[in-house]
Amino acid sequence: MEKISGNQVVLLVEDNHEDFESTKRAFRKAGLVNNLYRCETGDDALRYLFRRGEYSDPKTSPRPGIILLDLNLPGVGGHEVLREIKADANLKTIPVVILTTSKDGRDIQGCYDAGANSYMQKPVDLAGFFEAIARLKDYWFEVNILPREEE
Repeated sequence: MEKISGNQVVLLVEDNHEDFESTKRAFRKAGLVNNLYRCETGDDALRYLFRRGEYSDPKTSPRPGIILLDLNLPGVGGHEVLREIKADANLKTIPVVILTTSKDGRDIQGCYDAGANSYMQKPVDLAGFFEAIARLKDYWFEVNILPREEE
């Protein structure tokens, strides 16, 4: 099994600064050394993924190996971001993990119907969040083999 921890870029689409900082701390605690890029809005995420505007240079805006996507975003919401990713031939193979506070069954079903690869509810407490990120790391970066962009 090839370990890819550290090789794949992680794109975190998260508007909440505290959740972003918690995610960074949880990554460090879990030993995940991947480069972490953040987009704060759905609009920003789509510009990044489709390499538009300030994200047109792949050297400064590399293709992510995995996307962690919050649903509740200002502007274009997470559901629409997910639909656009999975509708695009060049992006649809990137795994999208929904990382959100919502446990609404309609959100869960809608995300899977739109092509989400996983759905994780953010735990309320920090210790639970750290544990969730450690499990995410174990599966997505040590067990699972992520697709690589063809150069």
